[in-house]
Amino acid sequence: MATIPITKRGAEKLKEELHRLKTVDRPSVINAIAEARAQGDLSENAEYDAAKDRQGFIEGRIQEIEGKLSAAQVIDPSEVDAGGRVVFGATVELEDEASGDAVTYQIVGEDEADLKLGLINISSPIARALIGKEEGDVAEVQAPGGIKRYEIVAVTYQ
Repeated sequence: MATIPITKRGAEKLKEELHRLKTVDRPSVINAIAEARAQGDLSENAEYDAAKDRQGFIEGRIQEIEGKLSAAQVIDPSEVDAGGRVVFGATVELEDEASGDAVTYQIVGEDEADLKLGLINISSPIARALIGKEEGDVAEVQAPGGIKRYEIVAVTYQ
């Protein structure tokens, strides 16, 4: 199985979710199933069906997270020394050449990407255009509205 890159912060968030699923959500759904079962006839018991569906979701999510964590390659961006090049985990300050707008993105794994927080997926078009570039380079990104050009203002590893 191929390794999945993830930042240290992203791995911690997955571990926290896994812990919550195992210690809070799983026991509560087991109790809900027991209560629904105590009501008698299961064939027409909507609470029982809903609890069983919820249990299936929780168990599936637990397996998914455990699989991702077992295949994860945890990367601490603060320990990366890429000589100023844009790599996984790097925080990149960009300036849109057309509008002059400044944006800052950190390149992260699929599970931790959140554009509102400036976290972009390594496989996104903009991240792929930035990888390997250095401060002062221009990255061309194919966007729905055409090609956008971004100048790399700064690259940091935090």
